Amino acid sequence: MSIENPVLSDLLNPLVDICVGAGEKILEIYNSDDFVNATDVQTKGDDSPLTKADLAAHHHIVNALAELTPNLPVLSEESADITWETRQSWDRYWLVDPLDGTKEFIKRNGEFTVNVALIEGHEAIMGVVHVPAKSETYYAARDVGAYKRDSEGTNHFIQVRKPANKKPVVVGSRSHQSEAMQQYLEVLGEHEMTPMGSSLKLCLVAEGLADLYPRLGLTSEWDTAAAQAVVEIAGGEVVTADRKPLLYNTKENLLNPWFMVFGDSTHDWCKGIPEQD
Repeated sequence: MSIENPVLSDLLNPLVDICVGAGEKILEIYNSDDFVNATDVQTKGDDSPLTKADLAAHHHIVNALAELTPNLPVLSEESADITWETRQSWDRYWLVDPLDGTKEFIKRNGEFTVNVALIEGHEAIMGVVHVPAKSETYYAARDVGAYKRDSEGTNHFIQVRKPANKKPVVVGSRSHQSEAMQQYLEVLGEHEMTPMGSSLKLCLVAEGLADLYPRLGLTSEWDTAAAQAVVEIAGGEVVTADRKPLLYNTKENLLNPWFMVFGDSTHDWCKGIPEQD
């Protein structure tokens, strides 16, 4: 295998192992007696929490990726100060959120994930989303397929649900709810809401347990990339409010626009989205 042009299927299994290893680092802290005491939680510049678990997972992933693909750059939430001047020359790189759902981690509800995506030409072409508290892993690569590994270690092929339920199942954030989201749901009409934390929201669409995830609020590129790969390879779509693909590393800031995640593309899910401020 050439490191300069790695075969996706050869990278996918090692990437799953890396994410599972990061999850083990997180669980060591999650299950410790002094879980998230006053010295464990810091506040980042955007007022989001940062724990020792975030940093332990970050270091594990970055070091392991450096061994797996030494010529590929890595952009992680916990080392996101790489300049646009440097990033804009990247054609292929790893995009990492070592612990997505830190607020859910602090609440100890299990709805947090480890996320690593391979980005090529501004698109997520491979992704792993590991759920440490449940010992479950979603993983996918183009030309390979999308799968879920359950807590018993059994791998299941996954696909989005087509057609969508007549009463669509909508998955939404457990920690964030916006006025725009409320307005959109009024236009959408009758639906069933499933609250969920972290990138698990996209994964529920990918495995056909939900029909729609509207994200009408702030996210960063590392929040979505791995799960977007899983959704798209499972047959779904992740698009902006104007129905364009959600892309990566196209601009200086790393914030995503509002986006929609769905399985059944015959429905106009973007209808009724309010104007973004």
